[in-house]
Parts: sequence; structure tokens; C-alpha cells
Amino acid sequence: MSVISKELDKQGITNAVITAFTSIAYNVGANRIVVGGDFTHPAGNPDLPLDREVAYRRQILEKALEAMSIDIKGPTIFNVDAGKEA
Repeated sequence: MSVISKELDKQGITNAVITAFTSIAYNVGANRIVVGGDFTHPAGNPDLPLDREVAYRRQILEKALEAMSIDIKGPTIFNVDAGKEA
């Protein structure tokens, strides 16, 4: 996914990668990297109670949208403000 993100950026298509593997995305050269949940659920955490899980998913997606609105010059990692839910 990180390689696809890098190629989309080359074509001028703004995007963000939500991943638990931020170091891989960074080393591949993806420009906007959003720290997600774990590798099986990068955009959420099904172990949370439903209301907290929905809020966590929303935070991750809002961070990805925010990342896409920022002009950057290279690989940048964005963290969800509330931190990773456990």
C-alpha cells in the first residue's frame, strides 16, 4: 500500500496511508502516514466497546483527512491526537 501511495503522489494525487507499520511506509517513501491500530485492524480496534471503537475509527479517519490537507515536503507521520487506543 505504501508503494501505491508513493506512486499516487508522483501523479499529483493527494492521499494518506493508515498503517500500523509506519517505519515501512516511511522507508518506502509514502508522504502522509497515519498511525493506525494494529496490523489486522489499521483503521480501528474491535476489542474496544462499540462506542469507543467508533470514536477511535473517526479519529483515525479525521487525522487522515487532516494529513491530506497539509502541504508537506517528504514522508511525515501523523498520530491520532488521543493516542493509540488499547
